[in-house]
Amino acid sequence: MPMPAGGGYQQGQQQSCFDKMKVGFIMGFSIGMATGALFGGFGALRQGLRGRELINTVGKIMVQGGGTFGTFMAIGTGIRC
Repeated sequence: MPMPAGGGYQQGQQQSCFDKMKVGFIMGFSIGMATGALFGGFGALRQGLRGRELINTVGKIMVQGGGTFGTFMAIGTGIRC
């Protein structure tokens, strides 16, 4: 079956500013979650937390870091639009 001339991509359509902001938030959220897991995990282990306390604390730190960094990435993307 021959490929379409455009290589399968839609040509001429750009993402809206809101779509770009959503992508920026998702990227920032995932980076913030990963950073929160690293720093929060090491910090909680240094405090001597184990078991359920460790999981709850690291989870909170991951969501907080993801939300914060995701919000800043979305705002930065919105400024660039």
